[in-house]
Amino acid sequence: MTDNHLQFCVIGNGRVGTALASQSRARGIVCHLVGRAHGWQHLQTPAGAPIVVCTRNDDLPQVLAQLPPHRRADVVIVQNGMIRPWLREQGLTAVTRGLLFFAVAQIGDAPQPGGMSPLTGPLAATVAQWWQALDLPAACIADSDFRQLELEKLLWNCCLGALCQAYSVPVGLAVTVYATELAQLVAELAPLAAAELQVPCDSVQRDSLVDNLRHYSLSIADYRATVKEWRWRNGWFVDAARQQGRQTPMHSQLLRAGGIDVA
Repeated sequence: MTDNHLQFCVIGNGRVGTALASQSRARGIVCHLVGRAHGWQHLQTPAGAPIVVCTRNDDLPQVLAQLPPHRRADVVIVQNGMIRPWLREQGLTAVTRGLLFFAVAQIGDAPQPGGMSPLTGPLAATVAQWWQALDLPAACIADSDFRQLELEKLLWNCCLGALCQAYSVPVGLAVTVYATELAQLVAELAPLAAAELQVPCDSVQRDSLVDNLRHYSLSIADYRATVKEWRWRNGWFVDAARQQGRQTPMHSQLLRAGGIDVA
């Protein structure tokens, strides 16, 4: 059960933010939806209630700038991509993090669970209870376990985005027809991200990652991924490889085939 005294907030009135707010209200849970130009007064309430940020990654600096200082610790970051370096720069390493394993097809639709959404951090248990009340599977997990899932989701977004865009195929075909390319991509990219996330990544673990990426892709076989959120996803890998003097030929080849100049 959720704490009836809490007033939850969601920043971002797109598909996910709108769905969380509307599903909450339908169940009698107070949830304020904050958009670019409205709702910010709801953040002036006392600290302690989660503020789930459901904006694009590039909007995070603007959101942070508008947050009342006393509510910074209430932020729940659910964005994909390599955002830990940015969080570190902003002094937000201790905030609550989440990975969304539910989808919303369009604004106004109810969220469709695709698995358990993991959360970690000071408000993780509160958010998990909230989402469970919305019939969205969620769990509070240790930071070390969250980092492993963070690595896996980052690789899925970047590897499948590159494969699907290069070959114009959905994810189901990408992981079956181009299984060799997927394995090479993981071998190239996983060590780069694992070093930043401070998680192990030996050959056995990389094989497990490939299996997990394939399994998830086959569960949503018709979805067509693309390369997007460049700074936070594939672009981060390009920069990291250059900084570390590592070669990622398969990644570069697929990006060029997908129309992206990485010279």
